[in-house]
Amino acid sequence: MSPGRWSRRPEGSTWGDFGADDQLGRLNLLTPERVRAAVAEVCEGISFCLSLPLDYPGEAKLNPRRKPPQLSPTTLKGEPFLNYALRKLDARNTDVICDDQVTMALQYSTQWDSFAHVGSLFDADGDGVNEIVYYNGFRAGAHVKGPEEAKAEGLLGQSCAQALGIENFAAKAIQGRGVLADLRAHFGEERRAVDYDDLMRVLEADQVIVERGDMLLLHTGFTALVLSMDRRPDMEVLNRSCAGLDGRDQRLLRWITESGIAALCADNYAVEMYPSSDLPGERPLLPLHEHCLFKLGVPLGELWWLGDLARWLREHRRSRFLLTAPPLRLPGAVGSPVTPVATV
Repeated sequence: MSPGRWSRRPEGSTWGDFGADDQLGRLNLLTPERVRAAVAEVCEGISFCLSLPLDYPGEAKLNPRRKPPQLSPTTLKGEPFLNYALRKLDARNTDVICDDQVTMALQYSTQWDSFAHVGSLFDADGDGVNEIVYYNGFRAGAHVKGPEEAKAEGLLGQSCAQALGIENFAAKAIQGRGVLADLRAHFGEERRAVDYDDLMRVLEADQVIVERGDMLLLHTGFTALVLSMDRRPDMEVLNRSCAGLDGRDQRLLRWITESGIAALCADNYAVEMYPSSDLPGERPLLPLHEHCLFKLGVPLGELWWLGDLARWLREHRRSRFLLTAPPLRLPGAVGSPVTPVATV
């Protein structure tokens, strides 16, 4: 425990288990031993890109806050640095330069969620008052800073996760064994809240073994539908399609805890079914996010492209592979695009 940051932790959480100031959660389980076990899964030397093109899904319909990326050239004295002949700087120069920049929502497309992405109202002090807290007791305002704190402290941007930022995942250089569960092969493209029993049946039927320190990937077929829509997402179709984990199922949440998985990723919008089924009284809107990001320190990967990998694994009766998936090393960000690579 970090003195003064919290005196009580959420029931079933891992706060403090990896150290008082830990910011990696169960990524700590990606030990050299686990990486060597992952490398041992490589037999063919074939690699699969697990990222969508980052301008998918297209438009701002899946999440109206997140706009598609916009490319533009950098400029020099107001002139675009695109097809820029350097002879303009010196008549002897023969080279031509293109140099660009991008404005984008970091969680628009294939992404990692950091632990600063979802916190909870929780009484970490034991004083009877809930406060905004993130994994391992890091606090809103003190550690995850918005525009007011950023302005007061003269920070470069308008927000900054000075703890739990995505750069911690990048410095860890996420790599280990991935294990794929093919939900689409069992449930097709029907919209289905997959509970503990459903998931166990899939794992048993396909002889998928998940061990402590593995990263579990769920293929639902959602991004295949997204790609087929050519950057014009049909929300009526998407909202009634494909599986997601049932975040309200307590047995499923316990299994995530007890399995010891280091990360949980899917090709759908939120890993869990969104919106979740409603409950009376106070409850999280995103129960699996709260369980994984806030309590356990299990990163979530969303909108991954898993179609090609799932097809190959099923054809070869395999489910394990080497997964390499570091995010951008962008200090203070609460999420990041990622181009994961699976090697079989």
